Amino acid sequence: MKFIGIIPARYASTRFPGKPLAILDGKPIIQHVYENAAQALDGVWIATDDERIAQAVELFGGNYVMTRNDHQSGTDRCAEAAAQLSASVSFDVVINIQGDEPFVRAEQIETLKACFEDPKTEIATLVKKIEKTEVLFNPNRPKVVLDAAKNALLFSREAIPHIRGVEKEEWLAKHTFYGHLGMYAYRKQVLQQITQLKPSVLELAESLEQLRWLENGFVIKVGQTAFESIGIDTPEDLEAATQYLKQRQ
Repeated sequence: MKFIGIIPARYASTRFPGKPLAILDGKPIIQHVYENAAQALDGVWIATDDERIAQAVELFGGNYVMTRNDHQSGTDRCAEAAAQLSASVSFDVVINIQGDEPFVRAEQIETLKACFEDPKTEIATLVKKIEKTEVLFNPNRPKVVLDAAKNALLFSREAIPHIRGVEKEEWLAKHTFYGHLGMYAYRKQVLQQITQLKPSVLELAESLEQLRWLENGFVIKVGQTAFESIGIDTPEDLEAATQYLKQRQ
């Protein structure tokens, strides 16, 4: 199978305008994402609607696809880019890598790729075991419960499942909880199908687009990673990432 990566990147951001081009350790954030992803894929493209991002990608020698500026989600932008690439590039699976995660690891991508060793896999995503109570009860960190075949049963911003009769401080000692990492892989044709679906009841309630896919009968295979996701949403996050790199050096 041939796997390609698409990195949706837009310039406009409420909390951090121009985020993809912010400099981290001498490089734009988007370059870090691109170079790390390229270690594990047959090809990588940045999908953007902004000429400034396209020019930056050209400067570091990357590939990009220009997309519309009215997409509601990164998945929609990925679908348009994939449709354009289909005319000239052969691939079976698209991996959607968030453009604000400069520490994405090749091992995480390999875990996603391994999900497609099962020929029935339509969509795959990553989870990580939750080890801290503050993460478990943080609504900004979605949780997921799995079935026996390691498929997603449900995603929620709440801590699921509820551990009845146990103080919340003890939940992690009583059950293994999983946090969702927002990296997805889709078979080529499935990516186009899911972007034609209308927003669903659960999706609108939780503001989690993957619930739309579950509600419409798609199966989401789950791979487990030991590596934490570190995203950059604000200038303060960028400063924290800079300090993180200094500690590693």
